Amino acid sequence: MQTVYIFGHKMPDTDSVCASISLSYLKNKMGLKTEPRVLGALNKETKFVLDYFNIPEPEFLNDVKVQIKNMNYNTEAMIEEHTSIYDAYKYLVECGVTGFPLVNKHKKLTGYVNVKEISKYLIEGDINYLYTSYDNILKTLGAEEVLRFDEEIEGNILAAAYKSETFVNRVKLNPDNIVILGDRYKIQEYCANSGIKLMLLVNNSMLPNDLYEVAKKNRVNVIRVPMGTYKTANMVKLCNYFKLLNVNTNPVSFNVFDYRNDFLEVSNKLGHTNYPIINKKNICLGMMRLVDANNFDRKKVILVDHNQQSQSVDGIDEAEILEVIDHHNLGTIGTSMPINFRCMPVGCTCTIIYKLYQEAGVKIPKDIAGIMLSAILSDTLLFKSPTTTALDIEIGEELAKIAGLDVQTYGTKMFKAASSVSGLSVEELINTDLKTFKYGESSMAIGQVITMDFEELLERKDEIVNELNNMTEYGKYSVSLLFVTDIIKNGSYLFFNDNSEEILEEAYGIEHANQGVYLDGMVSRKKQMLPPLLEIEERR
Repeated sequence: MQTVYIFGHKMPDTDSVCASISLSYLKNKMGLKTEPRVLGALNKETKFVLDYFNIPEPEFLNDVKVQIKNMNYNTEAMIEEHTSIYDAYKYLVECGVTGFPLVNKHKKLTGYVNVKEISKYLIEGDINYLYTSYDNILKTLGAEEVLRFDEEIEGNILAAAYKSETFVNRVKLNPDNIVILGDRYKIQEYCANSGIKLMLLVNNSMLPNDLYEVAKKNRVNVIRVPMGTYKTANMVKLCNYFKLLNVNTNPVSFNVFDYRNDFLEVSNKLGHTNYPIINKKNICLGMMRLVDANNFDRKKVILVDHNQQSQSVDGIDEAEILEVIDHHNLGTIGTSMPINFRCMPVGCTCTIIYKLYQEAGVKIPKDIAGIMLSAILSDTLLFKSPTTTALDIEIGEELAKIAGLDVQTYGTKMFKAASSVSGLSVEELINTDLKTFKYGESSMAIGQVITMDFEELLERKDEIVNELNNMTEYGKYSVSLLFVTDIIKNGSYLFFNDNSEEILEEAYGIEHANQGVYLDGMVSRKKQMLPPLLEIEERR
């Protein structure tokens, strides 16, 4: 069963992370194989929550692009370099391909050979040289073992075409000779006494008992071949190891973790049709044909706490989205097939997931209840945010009972642990909880940080504004904002890029927008910060 990844947006907050974990637990109880993932570093608040309930941090998910490992390539398409040329050719024909990766006995990639090299060898190769295994000769020639002393056979091939006297008198034999011969006694005797490497007895010729003993004494390998001299002479070179061909020892190959798009780009540029597939240890895993590029399995995912493509994982358009659980406005993510889409106007994704537990009849464990409560308190700012609904409060109180927690006591402790901004760079500060929103041809970036140390941030005003200006320029945003929310005062201080005073004054009814201006009651990005900006952009 393929693993389904469950994750939130690129700027993980407590809701997106805890929703991923709690939904994964539920789905696994229902028989699905899932794992929670995160798309970025966790903030202080979320780390506090997971540590408090002793729950491991989900692994990082870099992307869900289709990789070679997701493509259905031929995992059997490779030839061990000691395979005979004959067997290799038959395998090529059987598989309907023009070439194969060459591997050693440990399956490490050593080269690539195609039909072109086989043809060239048959026409231009050294037909007098044989280097192969005893077993390759038996298999290729359909032969019978008579005497075997060597597992590997190497030497120069001779055919005893002369009459006996001429061959014995004119041909000088040595231990490296491989002789194709028939039943002529004198030639058999000469070969046995000379201690040659191999006697190939054609037409199933027999070796007399006395010569058998001589050959045995001199360690002469002997094989009986059912074919005649001419066919044996033509076939014996096909017994050679495949690695003797003109091997490309540095073929273009792809790692199993490479991306499909990179494979297509390279193959279109090179024009090759077959490519070896390897792992990090250079072990050959098979071969990818260009025609296999459209035969792949998409990674399966479930999205929580977002449905904007810009906020999701890289390569989301290549994945198969099974389900979306969210509490935001509808975004830009689309699917090719109908899916389960659960979107409710509540303050937190975990409020919806609680309902899913109820519908499935699955009991919520104490630790899962704790992180779900944490997410609700985080997103609703201890039930003070205007996004808070009666359902959030009701479910939050139920989860508090399961987790054995007092909402106010635990919530205050959680926010206090997360509110310190000491030691954070300006970039880290802005990106703590940054979301981007696209409208028409434009987009905006809105960051929000919850802290009680606003005076410390005010001293770094110039740094913050400079970073917002850089974001606007390089990220091509029309507006870049940072809201510093104080949940005790129930309001937010606003920093913004230099060119956005006019739109902010109009959107929020500010008479003079200055850096760090306090907006009383402004705590919700979804209901208070974003909508007025979108309304003005629509009017322009």
